[in-house]
Amino acid sequence: MTRREFVGGAATFAAMSGAFETFADDGNAMLEARKKWFREAQYGMMVHWGLYALLGGEWKGKVMPGIAEWAQCYFRIPNAEYSKLAKIFNPIYFNADEWVQLARDAGMKYIVFTSKHHDGFAMFRSKVSKYNVVDATPFGRDVVEELAEACRKHGLKLGLYYSQDLDWHEPDGGGYNHADDWCGGEASWTNNWDFPDKSKKDFNRFFEAKSKPQVREILTQYGDLALIWFDIGFTPTKKQANELYDMVRALQPGCLINSRIGCGKCDYTSSNDNEIPKDDKSGMLYETCATINDSWGYKPTDQGWKSAETIRANREHLKKIGANYLLNVGPDALGRIPARSADVLRAANA
Repeated sequence: MTRREFVGGAATFAAMSGAFETFADDGNAMLEARKKWFREAQYGMMVHWGLYALLGGEWKGKVMPGIAEWAQCYFRIPNAEYSKLAKIFNPIYFNADEWVQLARDAGMKYIVFTSKHHDGFAMFRSKVSKYNVVDATPFGRDVVEELAEACRKHGLKLGLYYSQDLDWHEPDGGGYNHADDWCGGEASWTNNWDFPDKSKKDFNRFFEAKSKPQVREILTQYGDLALIWFDIGFTPTKKQANELYDMVRALQPGCLINSRIGCGKCDYTSSNDNEIPKDDKSGMLYETCATINDSWGYKPTDQGWKSAETIRANREHLKKIGANYLLNVGPDALGRIPARSADVLRAANA
């Protein structure tokens, strides 16, 4: 399977999560104002960053196809080994102001950052799990907190991605009821290498002990969030997904919720990965999420860069049909957004 086929496989999960529709919340002036802002914002930066940046899609002399943030799953790396990455994660060149300034230079109005991806490692201070960037690394700094401060300083909105379903660090992390494997059976949705007995998995334990309380943490620790970007949505029951939906509404009434939450309710539709629609989206709130090369996470062997001309054309087309463009960068393990990414983003806005 080629790299692009692997990336294309990721695009199916939004459709698999079932039908959804946007819901009006009568009387919520904050939400209506945020929807107006979202429609006018049009262009944002997504950032995939975590322990996987240390691997860059490589493990024990092999390079994986496709998207590097799935390295633990693709290579079936035991948690006992993968967790050691936290002991050496020390991105001394991370500078939230520089990231936000780059987004401003590129003409972007908001940033969506991966507060926790599928590997289960939180990029924020969490009392729920010590498996986080503050408590488990020599870096010891709250990345989300610094990004929130930089966004306020430079006038950009912040949104947070949170993987509420998959979590390979936890024995009860989701995905185990999803039959399809990726990449010729070499990558599954759930951690079935450390925790092979499906009969012992209970998603509700994970949901109550980690997923739901960490969502509460990101909603209460970093001030106003423009949006929360949930992902996958296979395993949570409709009741569980509705609990997350109601929590967001209660704690941050103006925070937009994307369509991958899994309960059929949302404020805006997230596209399939790298999908550039042709039809008019102006009658709804819609966002295309796309990569600047092929991988979402940092992968130095991935040189499939989109040109500035392509990004500019995509942006103009999406604006014309009434859709937002959320364009991803993958910083390296030192905290640097790759120079090629920065050059292309600036050139596309020239």
